[in-house]
Amino acid sequence: MGNCCERLGPQKNTYVRVSLPAVCFVWQIAMIILFGVFIRYDKESDAHWAEYKKENNLTDKDNDFYFRYPSFQDVHVMIFVGFGFLMTFLKRYSYGGVGFNFLIASFGLQWALLMQGWFHSLDLTTGKISIGVESLINADFCCAGSLIAFGALLGKVSPVQLMVVTLFGVTLFAVEEYIILDLLHCRDAGGSMVIHCFGGYYGLAISWVLYRPNLHQSKRLHGSIYHSDLFAMIGTLFLWMFWPSFNSAITDHGDGQHRAVINTYIALASSVLTAFAISSMSQKRGKVDMVHIQNATLAGAVAMGTAAEFMITPYGSLIVGFCMGIISTFGYLFVTPFLEKTLKLQDTCGIHNLHAVPGMLGGFIGAIVAATATEEVYSKEGLINTFDKEGKYADRDMGTQGGFQAAGTCVSIAFGLIGGAIVGFILKFPIWGDPADDHCFDDEAYWELPEEEEETLPPVLEYNNHMIHKGQDITESSFSVDQS
Repeated sequence: MGNCCERLGPQKNTYVRVSLPAVCFVWQIAMIILFGVFIRYDKESDAHWAEYKKENNLTDKDNDFYFRYPSFQDVHVMIFVGFGFLMTFLKRYSYGGVGFNFLIASFGLQWALLMQGWFHSLDLTTGKISIGVESLINADFCCAGSLIAFGALLGKVSPVQLMVVTLFGVTLFAVEEYIILDLLHCRDAGGSMVIHCFGGYYGLAISWVLYRPNLHQSKRLHGSIYHSDLFAMIGTLFLWMFWPSFNSAITDHGDGQHRAVINTYIALASSVLTAFAISSMSQKRGKVDMVHIQNATLAGAVAMGTAAEFMITPYGSLIVGFCMGIISTFGYLFVTPFLEKTLKLQDTCGIHNLHAVPGMLGGFIGAIVAATATEEVYSKEGLINTFDKEGKYADRDMGTQGGFQAAGTCVSIAFGLIGGAIVGFILKFPIWGDPADDHCFDDEAYWELPEEEEETLPPVLEYNNHMIHKGQDITESSFSVDQS
């Protein structure tokens, strides 16, 4: 009787016919106006390139486009295909996972070009921002922070709320990135600090503020089925294959980029083996949980982001991947259920274990590697190139550099937690069209579905729930039939 009354309580209205088009139209028109005022092609994409290359004795091969575009392609695929399909594991929220990822990334990259441009490439004499292929890569990086936050909120918020999350997420990202990379002069080529650590804690803070005490009413949909897990694994494989490009995309030409690819490649391979090992060990009969394979196998690359271009050595990369596969899998097994039970933190995709903690640890790993860097290992020119020891930073010793790297990690955590908490309180206002507690994780709230999909689903095997420890007893099988 109590449960019946609970279901008959106040229901939220998911009607977004006015708010969603209004936000999309108004914000896109604002982008058009702002781009018209501020954004211009840089010298390598402008039609004056023909004259510029003649004056400077250059050829088209010297255009940065031909060097950066392959990396841009890989990063772009990760943002739209990798992140999108990784979020399709829920049995009834695949449209929302990949579709809303598409929406907020498309808005986010436009806003990122402006925000990052204002902080990094604004010409104070002309008042214009020049963009090229590297600007596009950085804009995709900026979007990644908001897409990571989306993972914690998956299935529990409306598309309008996600647009707000992206608006503030990109803004906060640009500010913390400027503080970490410019003011503190940290190195973070693969974004362990500025992308993963920030995005993870930003999403977790929002989710904590938006805690739903009756989310168990949607328990029947909070899990996967066979084909949804397969689609999510496609996202994992795209991310896994292209992550070396992600960590090396904006590094300096030459040895730094080469080293970043090697280190990331090795760390990824190592994390796969330990993720499989811990997943199998956690079950009585040694079965492997697809949650762990979809996520923990990527943790090595997240943690390698900051130190990717450093001389961490190949075996050091293996150690990072080895440890991250273990830490991330343990996170899914024990930490995420603990956080939900004790801190009331509902993390749909488990971003705490894939992004927040590995990103934080990656920042501190980078700090240690930087602090122990020596001229014997890097050479004098190598130290200057790797850590950009020029101008007022030429005399900064490596111990101090390591301290600033650690401080940068703390800045990213603070921006994520404080910014996320503020955004979460904004999203608590009852004006956004978010779903009721008994209608979460369901595409029907915001998507037109094929007729056969709109029928009530029969009881199905319920597994691959990122927030619930399925093996409390670690019994013979982790599958259970939902009888509700």
